[in-house]
Amino acid sequence: MTDAAFPTTGYLAWQFSQIVAGRLERALRAEDLTLAQHNALQHAALTPGVSAAEIARRTGFTPQSMGAAVTQLVERGLLRREPHPTSRRSMRLYATDEGHSVASRAASIAGRIEAETTSPLGADDKDTIHRLLHRLVEQLNPDALAVDSLS
Repeated sequence: MTDAAFPTTGYLAWQFSQIVAGRLERALRAEDLTLAQHNALQHAALTPGVSAAEIARRTGFTPQSMGAAVTQLVERGLLRREPHPTSRRSMRLYATDEGHSVASRAASIAGRIEAETTSPLGADDKDTIHRLLHRLVEQLNPDALAVDSLS
C-alpha cells in the first residue's frame, strides 16, 4: 500500500467525523442530550414546522432513531408536535421556549467542540476546509444543507 492510497480522503474525513461526534456527544451530556436529540432540537428551533422524517434526511440518522429522539424531546417538554395541515401522517415539530434555551446552550457547546477540534488549523485553512466540505455535501446530500449553520 502506498502513501497515496491510504489513508484515503474519505477515511480521514470519517476519522475526523468520529472524533468530533464523540467529543460532542460527551459534551452534550451536560444538557442531557444525545447527538440525535441535539440534531432534532437544532433543526426544529431553526426551521419551525420541520418533520422528524425531514430531520432524519438532513442529518443521516435513521427515521427510527430520529423518531425516538423526537419522542424523548417531546416528553421532556423541549419540542411540541402539531398536525401537518395537509398530511395526516406527518407531524410538524416546534421548539418550546425551554427547547430554544437548551438548543442555544447546545449550539454553544457544539461551537466550542468545533473550535477545539479545528484548533491546529489557521483561519485560512479552516475556511478552505469548510468551503470544500460544503461543496461536497452540496453535491452529495443537499438536504443536509437545508439549515446551513448546524453542527
